[in-house]
Amino acid sequence: MLNNLSQRLSKVIKAMRGQARLTEENTKDMLREVRIALLEADVALPVVRELIARIKAKAMNEEVIGNLNPGQALVGIVQEELTDIIGARFSEKEKEINLASQPPAIILLAGLQGAGKTTSAGKLAHYLVTEKKKKVLTVSTDVYRPAAADQLKVITEQAGADNFAMDAQAKPLTIANDALTHAKRHFYDVLIVDTAGRLSIDEAMMNEVAQLHQSLQPVETLFVADAMLGQTAVQAAQAFNERLSLTGVILTKLDGDSRGGAALSVAYTTNKPIKFVGVSEKIDGLEPFNPEGMASRILGMGDIVALVKDVQKAIDVEQTQKLAQKMKAGNKFDLNDFKAQLAQMKNMGSFSSMLEKLPAQFQEAATKLDDEQAQKAIARTEGIINSMTAYERSHPDIIKASRKRRIAAGSGVPVQEVNKLLKQFEQTQAMMRTMQKGGLSKMMRALGSMKGMRGLGGFGGFGR
Repeated sequence: MLNNLSQRLSKVIKAMRGQARLTEENTKDMLREVRIALLEADVALPVVRELIARIKAKAMNEEVIGNLNPGQALVGIVQEELTDIIGARFSEKEKEINLASQPPAIILLAGLQGAGKTTSAGKLAHYLVTEKKKKVLTVSTDVYRPAAADQLKVITEQAGADNFAMDAQAKPLTIANDALTHAKRHFYDVLIVDTAGRLSIDEAMMNEVAQLHQSLQPVETLFVADAMLGQTAVQAAQAFNERLSLTGVILTKLDGDSRGGAALSVAYTTNKPIKFVGVSEKIDGLEPFNPEGMASRILGMGDIVALVKDVQKAIDVEQTQKLAQKMKAGNKFDLNDFKAQLAQMKNMGSFSSMLEKLPAQFQEAATKLDDEQAQKAIARTEGIINSMTAYERSHPDIIKASRKRRIAAGSGVPVQEVNKLLKQFEQTQAMMRTMQKGGLSKMMRALGSMKGMRGLGGFGGFGR
């Protein structure tokens, strides 16, 4: 995500950090590089001009010029202005999803065909069910695309919400009103209305969406924009905003956007906050948008807060507590525990996506990591452990040559793979012992000595 822009700006930031003095000349050079990076990322020209002007005005401030570390001061300015441009200027209330209305709170999704409205409707339903504990109903008013209603029904079921079955012969407005009546009658907290899209903006589509908006009076009207479309997404957002008075934007396919221009442009040009971003194809792949975190990632500083949230979602707290209690009681970390840790790693989803949230010096690993291969490696490791007896998993020390050959044959891998797994297990076991003793510095040294896991090559060789 945002790879090209992030790489360009990271280089500029690194160069500026090394400046002993801030002069008009090196500031001018920096601004030129920032301008080129933004334009190459397909950022809208008015946004580029505004951002450059604001950075320049603050950079030429006497306090910055006289700063003992002007390079770092300038980095702070760039980060601050970038954060403001992409959404920090909005209040917390504006950035959050608004459900403060007489139930059901109606959320209307609009956008071009192929932007990901239907998928986003399901993901949003999942977010509201799991994070906000709401009773959610979805409905499709797309009578033009044959599979639209079926698609929404399937993804809504995955989300743990309910779907209102539309009458394909009815008009969109009738379908929406029938769904609203049903939602009121059955005490739903939220009604998500998915609308029809077109390949391009046309008057018929705009009139239909405007009619739905006027009749339903939704508490949230969200424009769903495909981040891959760049300027097209921005232009479409402007057109919809003029007709519907949008309350916010959902930016989809951000995980596939290597340029990132739409992320920087859409909030500024519409003057509406980005409320959610699509970061993966999974049902939980919709996240509330964090301007500060996004700006940090663009500048190569990482988004540790988002990374921690990802890990927290994947970790089974109860299982982790049981392992901690086991270790505290003096029991050894065994292959059953090792397998349980692997299962939690699988739940984390895309490893490369998580690595992208680390600072720039770690992100290179993300480009080398093949998620599919990583998942296959975990599955292969689990297969080897499953080929062991219960006693072997609890007492790995007894696994010698003959047992290794049997385990290898049972899991369909060479004996070398079994040896590699056991070595990685021993390294993990050693690290767990160090953590048990409470020595963080010792643990870091232990991690440094785990050569078999270099470059995420552990657990069956993720890096291959």
